[in-house]
Amino acid sequence: MASPSSYGCSLSSSRALSTSTRILALNPRRQNVSANAQGFRCVLVTTVKEPSEPRAAKRRVGSGTKLIGCGSAVPKQVIHNDDLSKFLDTSNEWILPRTGIEQRRVLSGEETLKGLAVDACKRALEMAKVEPEDLDLILFCTSSAEDTFGGAPEIQRELSCSNALAFDLTAACSGFVVGLVTATRYIKGGGYKTALVVGADALSRYVDWSDRSTCILFGDGAGAVVLQACSEDEDSLLGFDMHTDGSGQKHLHARIEPAEDAKILHNGNGSTTISTPARPPSYQCVQMNGREVFRFAVRSVPQVVEAALQEAGLENHHIDWLLLHQANQRIIDAVSERLAISQERVLSNLVNYGNTSAASIPLALDEAVRSGKVKRGDVIASAGFGAGLTWASAIFKWG
Repeated sequence: MASPSSYGCSLSSSRALSTSTRILALNPRRQNVSANAQGFRCVLVTTVKEPSEPRAAKRRVGSGTKLIGCGSAVPKQVIHNDDLSKFLDTSNEWILPRTGIEQRRVLSGEETLKGLAVDACKRALEMAKVEPEDLDLILFCTSSAEDTFGGAPEIQRELSCSNALAFDLTAACSGFVVGLVTATRYIKGGGYKTALVVGADALSRYVDWSDRSTCILFGDGAGAVVLQACSEDEDSLLGFDMHTDGSGQKHLHARIEPAEDAKILHNGNGSTTISTPARPPSYQCVQMNGREVFRFAVRSVPQVVEAALQEAGLENHHIDWLLLHQANQRIIDAVSERLAISQERVLSNLVNYGNTSAASIPLALDEAVRSGKVKRGDVIASAGFGAGLTWASAIFKWG
């Protein structure tokens, strides 16, 4: 297009980037006049656009994060190994030495996973002395949400913390550690001051209660922590390391089990077809290759803890407590031995709750804090591992 000056017109503006120009050709004196001919009267119409206000930069709230509260909740129903022996070919003498589990808690009646998560969150907020409206972020770490689209918004609603962004995070039994690290990134990135991370699972709904190789392992529960922005010298998260290996998914999974085949829909004359997906009303029960999962955990968990320690600039003797995902006592013992950490420095409540997946670490942490075992300033090496396969470690200070 010709410039304004080629029409014998000029435009001067000190705000060229925010100015738009339209050229209107009016009343040519004769027919067949070229666009740049003399005698062509033109009018310049300029519209000056005010520059939009810049978006306010997210506030910087601190260069560190600290853990200031924790809470947990478990179902009322207790299922002891002796109860399982009444309908399975098993016994307490067989289960306990192989797993370290003596009993587990399982949802019953009108209890829900959401209810457990909300109770755990309320207790964590109470300990932290944080009001719900002061929360900026809620991460719900779970593999068993009661809504396909996630459970975090329901937790937000039940807690009456409408200012908080809330979403689910799924990383199986590593979920809480991944959620903890994720929340610190939101806070350190600016714009988020106070976060709630809750790990909760109800895998009892996804096990075959006639299969003694899996149903003896799992229980239900919830645990939560509150994190808050702080100065760099108060930072609680000292180091972390996280991994995924999708080739190992075959060893531990609970896939969708379609109950209805895919359909082919035709239009009237048959020229167009649409293929609809199979409808998935339910999931399969948990499928696990116990031997391979055991090998994976004993090999990978010490490595990920040592990598997180290296990032933190710490060594094994700096650890006050080792807190692993509560999957199997033999795994916990093997990992602590490889890390040269004595049993007196290992936190475990597996015997009472079984494997509660993403809830296991915050549930054990809450019990240890409330009993006075874990004290302010203690350094805790935590690690989760499970389906995916995923494994992750975080080294943090309590309080």
